[in-house]
Amino acid sequence: MSDTNQAGPAEPVLPVAPEAEPVLHVAPEAEPVLPVAPEAEPVLPVAPPPTPTSDANVQTSQIVIAPRQGPGFLARAVWFVLIGWWLTAIMIVVAYALALSIVGLPFAFYLFNRIPAFLTLRGRSKTYQVETTAEGTRYLTAANIEQRPLLMRAIWFILVGFWFGAIWMAVAYVLCVLIVTMPFGLAMFNRVGAVMTLMRY
Repeated sequence: MSDTNQAGPAEPVLPVAPEAEPVLHVAPEAEPVLPVAPEAEPVLPVAPPPTPTSDANVQTSQIVIAPRQGPGFLARAVWFVLIGWWLTAIMIVVAYALALSIVGLPFAFYLFNRIPAFLTLRGRSKTYQVETTAEGTRYLTAANIEQRPLLMRAIWFILVGFWFGAIWMAVAYVLCVLIVTMPFGLAMFNRVGAVMTLMRY
């Protein structure tokens, strides 16, 4: 027999498994992260500011002095030279006589308060009281100046006022007639009521 026939039986061929493909691990898709807003601090309720209550009866008062009114300087100078100086002397005598009669005291002071007008046509300044309500309405009234007690004023007039007032007016008249000192004389005439009866202006 030949060598080929003497060879042993063939070894069995083992099946070769195909190489396994590498398995890729796919990570699961991450869920989108939503931004979380920070917790808001609790808001405390704020009470509205109290509204001021307006009272229509609440009033504010203010004292206003109105300026003097009268003619120009030239007209007043002519009046003083022609009429004012002698008419004022007559009015002083008449007013003083009324004051001494006690009964005519109101008329006397009416004339005393107008001596500057008789002398130089000079108007008196007037005092008013302006009252403003809460609604903005303004009322203009004559100022009511508080006076001293009537008994005190009467005693003053009997003991001092009647003779001191005569001296006061005589000096004031002389000062007015001298022209240079007229402002001082007029200022004294404006205070005759205070000198004679402690009147407040």
